[in-house]
Order: sequence, then structure tokens, then C-alpha cells
Amino acid sequence: MGTHGLSGRPPAKRQISQVAWWRRTVAAPQPPKKSSTGKILGFGCLGVVALVIVIGVIAAVAGGGGKGDDDKADAGKSGAPSAASSSRPGGSEPARKPAAVEITAKKASFTKSVLADGDAYTSVSVTIRNNSGRKVSVNPLYFTVTDTNGTKHTEELGVDDKQIDTVDLSPGENISGTVTGKGTFTPKYVT
Repeated sequence: MGTHGLSGRPPAKRQISQVAWWRRTVAAPQPPKKSSTGKILGFGCLGVVALVIVIGVIAAVAGGGGKGDDDKADAGKSGAPSAASSSRPGGSEPARKPAAVEITAKKASFTKSVLADGDAYTSVSVTIRNNSGRKVSVNPLYFTVTDTNGTKHTEELGVDDKQIDTVDLSPGENISGTVTGKGTFTPKYVT
């Protein structure tokens, strides 16, 4: 027999066209798959832009420039001398409105914690009173101690057991604790 099938006759044209159609549908190459690289790149860029916006908003809220900075400025301006000036006898000064944030400070003994390296530290007992109508944040990192020579000493964290805590004071509240500088010196005021 030949290549013409069992009957010996050539296949009908209809059968050939059906076979050719089947070969065309099966053998047709598939179109290339679409890559998702564009989507990934687009969403990645959108994420970066969103992150920059979020950081900007956080910086604007934290950095302020609004009324919240007044409390910090008042805290820096009122130091240990405010406690001494309020106790003048005779009442020769007219009554003043209390500062929004009142800081009183006096030299204190250093109470060594487990984090202290030696005993060469100077502590100042600080009391912060919130006289304003809004919350005031208190943090040991906000303080510096200036000595009688004019040298500023930053807070040494965790070296004094009585260190002032990080808190938010509501109106009318106060907190006390120590601010400690490295070295032995005579403190003049706290800002």
C-alpha cells in the first residue's frame, strides 16, 4: 500500500483541509506573555513618592514652627533664677503671669546607677511645671546644664538613678528628676 491510506485512494480534499486546519491551530506559536515589569516599576515609584510625602508630614509635625515651639522656648528661658525671683520679700515687684513652662533647678547629689562609669558626674534636681493650656513634652535630652564658667554640659543618660523621665505633662502637672552632666563642676543654670 502506499501513503494514501487503507483504501489506496488519495484522501479527499475535505480531509486534507481538516488536517491542515488542525495543524495550524496546534502549531501556531503562542503570543509572548506580557511582562509585569512596568507594573512593578510603577508601583515602586509610587511607593517612593508616598514615603517622601509621609516623611515630610512627620517632619512638619515634629519640627512645627507653630505654637508648640513656644513651650520649648519658654522652657529654655526660665531657669533656676525664676525660683529665686519669686521669693523676694516685700512684694516690690508687680504680680507676673506665670510662665507657660516653669523650670526650677538646684544642685543635687549624684546617685550612681549601674550604667555610670565612675563618680565624676554632677547632678541637678529639676522640677518642670506645665502652666500652659496644652500638653508639654519633657525629655532628658532637652536639657543642658551650664556651669559657672559658661560651659554647657549635655545630659548623660542613665547614669543617675533619679534621672527625669520622658513624659507628656498635661496642663497643671509637674515632674521632678535629675539632669546629670559628665565631670565635676558647679552648675549655674539649666536650659
